[in-house]
Amino acid sequence: MNHEQNPNLKETTLQITGMTCAACANRIEKGLKKMPGVESANVNLALEKSTIQYDPGKVSVKDLEKKIEDLGYGVVKEKKELVITGMTCAACANRIEKGLNKMPGVTNAAVNLALENATVEFNPSEVSVSDIIQRIEKLGYGAHLKENGREATDYREQEIKKQFVKFVVAAVLSLPLLWTMVGHFPFTSFIYMPDFLMNPWVQMAFATPVQFIIGWQFYTSAFKALKNGSANMDVLVVLGTSAAYFYSFYQTIKVFGTTVHPDLYFETGAVLITLILLGKLFEAKAKGRSSEAIKKLMGLRAKQARVLRDGIEKEIPLDEVVVGDILLVKPGEKIPVDGEVIEGNTAVDESMLTGESIPVDKTAGSSVFGSTINKNGFIKMKATKVGRDTALAQIIKVVEDAQGSKAPIQRLADKISGIFVPIVVGIAIITFMVWIFFIAPGEVAAALEAMISVLVIACPCALGLATPTSIMAGTGRAAEYGILFKGGEYLEQTHHIDTVVVDKTGTVTKGEPALTDVVAAEGKDEQAFLALIGSVEKQSEHPLAQAIVKGIEEKGISFSEVQDFSAIPGLGVQGIVDGKKVLVGNRRFMQTNHVDISAVLPYVEQLEENGKTAMLASIDGEYAGMVAVSDTVKETSKRAIQRLKNMGIEVIMLTGDNERTAKAIGGEVGVNQVIAEVLPEQKAEEIKKLQGAGKKVAMVGDGINDAPALAVSDIGMAIGTGTDVAIEAADVTLIRGDLNSIADAILMSRKTMRNIKQNLFWAFAYNTIGIPIAAAGFLAPWVAGAAMAFSSVSVVLNALRLQRVKLNG
Repeated sequence: MNHEQNPNLKETTLQITGMTCAACANRIEKGLKKMPGVESANVNLALEKSTIQYDPGKVSVKDLEKKIEDLGYGVVKEKKELVITGMTCAACANRIEKGLNKMPGVTNAAVNLALENATVEFNPSEVSVSDIIQRIEKLGYGAHLKENGREATDYREQEIKKQFVKFVVAAVLSLPLLWTMVGHFPFTSFIYMPDFLMNPWVQMAFATPVQFIIGWQFYTSAFKALKNGSANMDVLVVLGTSAAYFYSFYQTIKVFGTTVHPDLYFETGAVLITLILLGKLFEAKAKGRSSEAIKKLMGLRAKQARVLRDGIEKEIPLDEVVVGDILLVKPGEKIPVDGEVIEGNTAVDESMLTGESIPVDKTAGSSVFGSTINKNGFIKMKATKVGRDTALAQIIKVVEDAQGSKAPIQRLADKISGIFVPIVVGIAIITFMVWIFFIAPGEVAAALEAMISVLVIACPCALGLATPTSIMAGTGRAAEYGILFKGGEYLEQTHHIDTVVVDKTGTVTKGEPALTDVVAAEGKDEQAFLALIGSVEKQSEHPLAQAIVKGIEEKGISFSEVQDFSAIPGLGVQGIVDGKKVLVGNRRFMQTNHVDISAVLPYVEQLEENGKTAMLASIDGEYAGMVAVSDTVKETSKRAIQRLKNMGIEVIMLTGDNERTAKAIGGEVGVNQVIAEVLPEQKAEEIKKLQGAGKKVAMVGDGINDAPALAVSDIGMAIGTGTDVAIEAADVTLIRGDLNSIADAILMSRKTMRNIKQNLFWAFAYNTIGIPIAAAGFLAPWVAGAAMAFSSVSVVLNALRLQRVKLNG
């Protein structure tokens, strides 16, 4: 079958990562060809591309990408952030989002009304950034690519200035009309009213510029919305204010040349537009405050770097630093980028990353991080990570991504916002009919006033802002406490957690064990014994191995070369040293290799009961001795675990260490349930068992062997001082390495969800109560307009309360 036979076929090209040989390409080809709707698939290993012909009625590009990912490979997608202008309510955001997601090549588009941006993930071979921008412009909005170093808040400030000028002009023109309106009330008869202001033509002269020049933005937005088959807040504003203006215009023409003073509503449209502009100004400024966390983080960055190039010292902008540059940092200066100290000694204030106020000593070989402060020594360092790769840049990216993401709870508000405006228009028309035929027969003015009030008070803005502003404020505040939620969905899910599973080493303990005991077998030379096991352990990266090696090196013992080294996760290590086969590991490792350790088991148990980890060794199949290491518990662990218990959360320790040692540590910090001697691959199974019992589980760990458990848990929390792999697998990163951050993360999630629910309640309640009151004629249109503006501002201000949340960590 070809294009002539099936004109519905489309072709797409996907860039694939992870292929290593022709077998990979064949596997992808076969997998794609088996999919319903795929006519042909050709995978080019050299170009790392796949060209696929498919029937879009049966399969989508997203399905094709998912299939490739399920096969174990990656698909290259570009992700861009665009600054959007012209959005006025949730309906606008929904319309742009739907329009972008329908585009061929767009994998996912998320529009954030509060941040006034769109994050778009797309296949660059099918669609370009300019195509995406053109699509947004066709929908009636402005868009441009976010520039490096320039935030959406910068564009917002420009827009605020323009809107402020419009508001001032509108206010000046509306004040005389407001004067005439106030003068009509019986209790304000004492107010002086110039006769010329009562002239219909004078009132029209004041109202027309406000309606059609300053208010033209509402007309263009409403027209573009309707043109694209949807409706937004501007449709309501245009219908309401236009009805008031044109009815007044008709009355003015009707009495021309007579002395009759007709009922006029010029002030209604003008004052409404002025109040809406004022509300939008307040809202925009409040929304700007909700991204304060990003501004604070950006402000931490150094501006300049002192670099040594060709033996010459020079100051350059931070953006010009490249990996491998040699940088000079004087006392009191910010360290420009991430790197390694190659010369000098100092202490560095890393509180912006770790929360610890005590400076950390740094010598040659130590890692340093950009934007931390060099306290008292001159150092020479080598740049290892620059630009977007630095620790601070990664933190900023995580916070930005989280603030721009959608929480599942927002879906309900999005659905309602999409159908809200047509329903309100229907209610307004019914209100007009009921008034003109039943409540006040023939009284067009009264019916018009009630209809306008309904149109104006029913704004979906508050509904659209309820969730994203809380997510922005909540994730931003959490980041200030060193808690990074990777997305709004994780912030929402965390408040459901009822069980926290913690790893031991590096999580409950400091992960800095020290060698405490050495017991060589009878007849064995201790130094020779230590030289052999130290040689093997030196090949391992495990914290316990590093502690053993460090302790042996401190005794002045040197090591030999190792052959056939291998590490068996959860058991131990082995290798050939000077022709001898050396095994070092736990009891299970010895038993698996048929090494008789029965005689020393009582001593092993005694060490374990004291919270020490015993490592047994054999040489050429015979027991040769043991060493013991002990890890110290973090000072904050006991208090943190008690906090979790006080919050009604069950705490379980899950570790590969032996049961006695684990229970000793668990008893010290107050953990009642300990699951010990668990192999890395079994940790995920233990999490699944808890989930099978109906638990909502958060796994907290810091090592590579924790990554599977972190991935399978309801919420994975990685201690930020841990490995990059664990952090990548986690949903929440706890930068400060303090278990108090677990309770803080759950508390922040609970407070944010409570805040979102408050916002949604008031947004729904406002319209549920406001529309009937307006329909009943109890609200003048200008009062309805003021209430509408207040609703959006109040929701944003309520969300901003999260920025003042105090956590106990």
